Amino acid sequence: MIRNLHLTRRVACLSLATAVLLPTKMWAGLPLVTVHKDPTCGCCGGWIAHLEVHGFPTKTIETATINRVKGRLGVPFDLWACHTAEVGDYLIEGHVPGPAIKRLLTEQPTAKGLAVPGMPSGSPGMTGDYEEFDVILYGADERRVFGRFKGDTQV
Repeated sequence: MIRNLHLTRRVACLSLATAVLLPTKMWAGLPLVTVHKDPTCGCCGGWIAHLEVHGFPTKTIETATINRVKGRLGVPFDLWACHTAEVGDYLIEGHVPGPAIKRLLTEQPTAKGLAVPGMPSGSPGMTGDYEEFDVILYGADERRVFGRFKGDTQV
């Protein structure tokens, strides 16, 4: 009887580990996301954790001159948020959900990147009530809504 209980515990632990690791394994091979952020920003850490849950490897570069980074990379001023990231050939500005970044990398549109201007309540990395917000695809010749989200779910 005790032997069966031990086996049941082992199976339960293996099942739990598989359930936790499966989403990461499904997206194995995702490119590195390099995040530029101010060292005093707390919500940026929440967004980085969100990306890691969605299987993205991350690298953080802390800088007290984040606005200079945005200017150097060419993020339009009206799309600025608290952090700027680079993934592949794209820029990610603000609290863009992981699923939107995965879609961007899959579809590979001709664009500079994605942005969530400001800091919408309940967006990945932000606390508060979940409000709907737009993820903007932007480039030299185009700017359009790439998706409407509530949290990390497209609506």
